[in-house]
Amino acid sequence: MPHDEQIPVDFWFDPTCPWAWLTSRWILEVARHRPLDVRWHLMSLTVLNEGRTDLPERWHRDLVLRMEPVRVCAAAARKHGPEVLGRLYTELGTRFHLGRAPKERSTYEAALAAAGLDPALADAAGSDVFDGAVRASHDDGIGRVGTDVGTPVLAVGDVAFFGPVVTPTPRGEAAVRLWDGVLAVAGTDGFFELKRTRTRDPIFT
Repeated sequence: MPHDEQIPVDFWFDPTCPWAWLTSRWILEVARHRPLDVRWHLMSLTVLNEGRTDLPERWHRDLVLRMEPVRVCAAAARKHGPEVLGRLYTELGTRFHLGRAPKERSTYEAALAAAGLDPALADAAGSDVFDGAVRASHDDGIGRVGTDVGTPVLAVGDVAFFGPVVTPTPRGEAAVRLWDGVLAVAGTDGFFELKRTRTRDPIFT
């Protein structure tokens, strides 16, 4: 594919997932060097893991809390359109993953304000009004890759997959090399999976 041809990239994220955050920063880095049309969509670790009986109670409590910022994102997208998701994700992720801010109303309000959005959209955190929209977006992403995956889901044109999962975020030439590899596997008929066990925690610096 010519490097000057704009490539549509759809990215499904849960704003609380550190691995999705690292991948999202990578795709934005690639967009500095290649003409990408990045379109952001919501998915939810809460929805992904609901009904699982193998998780300890503390995980279930955490998953309930993780739904809050996803709902806030859904409310913002409903009011202002999906184009606001990218900048709101950046503000939420910066606070969650770099600032270690808690998942609470004050964090959501600060992120909304920094993204140029109404802080009152934080009201959605404690409401199920937008859960249907979250589930529809989540199901759209997961429906393209299958249920045995997590976040993020990345689609290049009509080809979608889980990942890439990488830490730290590749920058510059390294980011573009990884992107070229993604294009290579996305363009390979019948390609499904590359995977190895993670041996390090997320690195945000």
